[in-house]
Amino acid sequence: MKRIAIIGSSGGNLYNLGGADPQKLLSEIRIQADSAGVEIAAIQFIAAQSSMDGAGKDTPAAVYSWDASSSTPVVRFTGTLEECNQYAKESDESIADALRSGQVDGIVSMSADPNGANQLTVQAAVEKHIPIVGTGGTSMALISAKGAKVILTSGTTGTTNRTRAISFLTAFSKHWGISYRPLIGDTGSGSISNSPWKRINIRGIMMSSLPGFIALALVLAVSKIPGLDMLSGVFDVLIKALPVVIAAVAAKQVSDMEEVSVVAGVLAGILSMDGGIIGGMIGGIGAGLLVNVLFRKCVEWKFPTTTVNIIAGGVSGLIAGLIVYYLLAPIALQAGEWVKVLIEGAVAYSPILAGLIAGLLIWPAIIGGVYHAAILPIVLLEMEKTGNSFLGAVDMVGLVMVSAGITLANILLPRDKSEATVATPGFLINMGFGTFVEAAYPFMFSNKLVFAGAIVSSGIAGMMVGVFDVRGTAYVPSVMAPLLSNNMMGFIVAMASGLACSLIITLIANQIAKKKSMQAIDEKMSA
Repeated sequence: MKRIAIIGSSGGNLYNLGGADPQKLLSEIRIQADSAGVEIAAIQFIAAQSSMDGAGKDTPAAVYSWDASSSTPVVRFTGTLEECNQYAKESDESIADALRSGQVDGIVSMSADPNGANQLTVQAAVEKHIPIVGTGGTSMALISAKGAKVILTSGTTGTTNRTRAISFLTAFSKHWGISYRPLIGDTGSGSISNSPWKRINIRGIMMSSLPGFIALALVLAVSKIPGLDMLSGVFDVLIKALPVVIAAVAAKQVSDMEEVSVVAGVLAGILSMDGGIIGGMIGGIGAGLLVNVLFRKCVEWKFPTTTVNIIAGGVSGLIAGLIVYYLLAPIALQAGEWVKVLIEGAVAYSPILAGLIAGLLIWPAIIGGVYHAAILPIVLLEMEKTGNSFLGAVDMVGLVMVSAGITLANILLPRDKSEATVATPGFLINMGFGTFVEAAYPFMFSNKLVFAGAIVSSGIAGMMVGVFDVRGTAYVPSVMAPLLSNNMMGFIVAMASGLACSLIITLIANQIAKKKSMQAIDEKMSA
């Protein structure tokens, strides 16, 4: 197994591009090193609490080193920058000895000081022809001038913790002839996938983009207030911007190359605006896929890391966006229109029947995992056109209000006193934030009558949505939801019907369950 040492500092420009968070910066290198089968032998990293461009000898700082037992970077010393530089000379000598004895095979240098805190290490690397990769224009120029074997060098502009780490390990793997595939994903939680195709998740993209749609609904509601009608122009701008939001989220999810993927997604989204949110999603996914491909190729071609990031972020977004702009936008826009026409056709045929069916099916859909995969995207497609949604209204009255009714019943008349404690947070969250319908699950799954009551109540509430031809949204406080609808009084009636029906049915079910429990106790006592 190859072993590397990491040397350097939080730097000047680096400080603004990840150096201010040494744990995250160093941990990203550790993650990519693990993927390459490379071991970290030592770390000597001086982290100041401000950019080195303006830091003085009295600036607070810390020295990070490598803790082999926990396999994590740890703080070994804190003090002024001058004190930290003095302390670092000990580890500089130790790393230099490790290089000369063959215990270190490569060096990662980030804004290192080859004439100060890292002088002995760089000298040893020159003597032993140890390969060095690194960033920091001035620092790497000085290291190269000393005759070091530099196999990858770049400035820090345009780089991120992840892209730097991947560049470093890609260069080492090519130099040593070892296999390496970058680990990309939620590296904090351990949910990591090497394949960007496996990270394409329509449900995740839609859920992450939801705040943008709620903002659209809020602007629509406020624009109806007398004197604030000028916000209707803001509403129009937001509708046009939704594909950009979707594209940025999609690119970030698929590529997860931090700011690089976000830039690519935004560029693709701007060019995909004529395709609606479906066009934005296609453009964003395409940009995310291309970011990974172009990034890897540019690193293999030994482009400077800054250039790699510019090409990966800029060119990927342009290519994906132009494909949608010239080829796919009309198709994507038409697909969105078909969904809208289908919903409007069903409502036009019989709004009461459409609301009843939607209400009856929405609980089985969310329990079966279909809601977020199928219904939520349709809700967002509706909101893209008008700022609110027929199915969004059914969501609020049939899921949120019904869940609130069930939990309220278990606060007022629980089967057991402990159930009131469980129900209270769920009720408050549903009423206060318009979400957390899962709070009703414990009561629904433990009582068939409550389960049936939830579906019946949702059907009735959905039917009322059809009666009043309501368009609205969930995921907002219950007191605010009617203000975001096209029919405030109609939405209030529909919401009240869902809450009242589920409340009454659950109260009855709880009373029946308590009587049965008491009868069972009496029978045991008499026996």
